[in-house]
Amino acid sequence: MPYDVLRKAVGTAVLDTGDTISPETARHLACDAELIPAVLDSAGQVLDIGRERRNIPTPIRRALILRDKGCAFPACDRPARWTDAHHIDHWSNGGPTAIHNLVLLCRRHHQTVHHTEWAVRIAADGIPEFTPPAWIDQQQTPRRNKLHRRE
Repeated sequence: MPYDVLRKAVGTAVLDTGDTISPETARHLACDAELIPAVLDSAGQVLDIGRERRNIPTPIRRALILRDKGCAFPACDRPARWTDAHHIDHWSNGGPTAIHNLVLLCRRHHQTVHHTEWAVRIAADGIPEFTPPAWIDQQQTPRRNKLHRRE
């Protein structure tokens, strides 16, 4: 499908004929057909594949690298090439493979998030935030990694 057709279809679903339909209609068709819809960015790169698979496709990983720039855990300096993509709402519990549910973590901090009481969320501005357990910070003030970005 030509890129210009995809560009005109922002906020809509595009059929293989080039016709557009509403996102709601696309979800109904996909559900009835047992298909998994994919969410694309403006360049046609996949950013959300729902529950189709757990592994992170290259376009989603690239988007995560652009957003997180490395391990997103507070004060970690590990570069993106040393990170794994972590499902915030775990895939095994129904969490989607989508950029809004993923964060880059180095191996050490991936284990920390899985085995301690640190909580992860994507803030309203799209940046990952980490809430420490009460035994680290009684107020549980959310923290960000400021080493990979200027704020």
